[in-house]
Amino acid sequence: MMLAQIAMDQLLRGIALSAATMLLLGTAFAVVLLIASVKLKVTVDEKVQQVHEALPKIDCGACGYAGCASYAKAVVANPELLGKCSPGGQATAEAIAGILNLQVRGGGSAPLRPIVHCRAHKGDRTYHAEYAGIPLCTAANAQPNVQACKFGCLGFGDCTRACKFDALHVIDGLATVDYEKCTGCTACSKACPRNLIEMVPFGQENMMTVACSSRETGKVTRSMCQVGCIACGLCVKQSDLFTVDDNLARLNYEKYEPSEATETAMTKCPTGVIVERGKTARQPRAAGEKAAKASA
Repeated sequence: MMLAQIAMDQLLRGIALSAATMLLLGTAFAVVLLIASVKLKVTVDEKVQQVHEALPKIDCGACGYAGCASYAKAVVANPELLGKCSPGGQATAEAIAGILNLQVRGGGSAPLRPIVHCRAHKGDRTYHAEYAGIPLCTAANAQPNVQACKFGCLGFGDCTRACKFDALHVIDGLATVDYEKCTGCTACSKACPRNLIEMVPFGQENMMTVACSSRETGKVTRSMCQVGCIACGLCVKQSDLFTVDDNLARLNYEKYEPSEATETAMTKCPTGVIVERGKTARQPRAAGEKAAKASA
């Protein structure tokens, strides 16, 4: 009986000792963690937090940084980076300027939005054969003679997959921008292997553009595409906003404003390659539809 009592006493003393040891160790670890949390505490700049709250927080990378948090830190450290958030536009730039006690110079710039420099759907193009390779623009672009025009949209949707906002769709073989959803993140322009998608300053709700990238002569372009630019120069005669270089007409987007002259250039374009792009843009003239008669 006494042996059993002795054994029980030893067991209880062992348990008490273990409990005391665990309590001391727990207390020591808690003290160490408390000290570490104080010593290693990362101080977050209040202005960085405020700037981050002002950003759209879509982490699109249009500003050149990995995400909105990285850009917030960068713009607080270097105010020269103000205005780099294309999705946020002027309103976001002004909000950040207010936080940093700065002024937005020149009233800010027009938001950048993509324009696809091609308007040819499948029926408008000439094909040498049916492409049966990997359904990617990058893969098709590496093959010769996928379609007669080596400058036009391939239509396999590399740009649509790059867009996080469902703002691009391939419609009848042509990449088409949904400007209601577009944030101007630039992902689509970077994804196109033919560099067909240009980020353009939208100084107007709808922007006029020459929707073509062909550098072929007018005769060759006509043989490949019903709606390509033939470098006839008729648009240049109507408005000095247009130029023709290397067999391709271009519009000065920085100076563009709708006018009777630009409207005439669009309606009289022989192939209808001059079109509008934007949220409320008019539908372009159908391929083969006659242009307005040029004045004598």
